Formats: sequence, C-alpha cells, structure tokens
Amino acid sequence: MKHSISKFIEGKYYSRETVVAATKRWKFLGKKIVFTNGVFDLLHDGHLKSLHEAASHGDILLIGLNSDASVKKLKGDSRPIQGEATRSAVLANLFITDGIILFDADTPLELIKLILPDVLVKGGDYEIKDIAGAKEVIAAGGEVIIVPILAGHSTSNTVAKMRKADENK
Repeated sequence: MKHSISKFIEGKYYSRETVVAATKRWKFLGKKIVFTNGVFDLLHDGHLKSLHEAASHGDILLIGLNSDASVKKLKGDSRPIQGEATRSAVLANLFITDGIILFDADTPLELIKLILPDVLVKGGDYEIKDIAGAKEVIAAGGEVIIVPILAGHSTSNTVAKMRKADENK
C-alpha cells in the first residue's frame, strides 16, 4: 500500500481557530504545551538543537512560523529562501513537532495570547523582557526559556557562503 507523506503530517497544521480548540483539549488532558517560533528558512543544526531543547520541556511542541510576507518585512526582499509551504513541511516532518501555525505579524504576540502555552522557548541572546509574549505567559503561570544560539550556525551565514561560492564560479 502506497502512503503519501502529507497523510502523516497534515494533522500538524493549525489555523488560529483550530489551534485554540486543540490547546483547550491538550490542557484538559493535562499536557504541557511548549511554544516556539521563527522563520526556519534553511533548517540547520542550530535550529534542530533549539527545537529539541524546546520539545524537552513539555508534551506538545507548537511552532509559530513566520509567513512569507512576515519574513520579507523582517529580513528584506531576498528572503525567505524557501516559501512557507516548504518551511512548514520540513518542520512538520520532524517527529518532535506536534503543530505548526503560520502568522503574518512581526511577532507571534497575538498567537501566544490565544494559546497561552505553559512554556515559551526562544533561541538567541534575548532577555526575557524582549521576548514577545513572555509577560503574558509568565502572568498566566508559565515559564520562559532562552536557548543559547549554537555558534557558527545561522541561515544568514549559510546564505552569505552560498552567494560567495556563486560569485567565485
């Protein structure tokens, strides 16, 4: 019997409406919900480390994914390298991912307010006061965790190396 890969990941995609219902169900079942977000343009070891660290803090890992329009606003017209359909499919194929929800805003603040995860994880050199949704998560009794960046791993560095290699041809 032939299986389509999409059959195995289609249940991981959520809209604002369906993520609210799913969140209520998971909380009723006593599941600890972890939320993280990002562009995840060219998935690399730093992303994977951050996602695995996030997943280790709960039962359900929800990933807020910047839409293509949001990425262009934040990073310029040359980004994203891969469209939101590809980026979300790559993330959905990770066994640690329980759900993906696209957002168009600069930050996932409104999404975080809807979900109110038990744990909010952000990779990087942020301070908690600078993380969108941190105040709301903490006020609701949750926690915020900052995962250090894995040195030498970034999409921007990868893109720069690719451009340099292309120029040297």
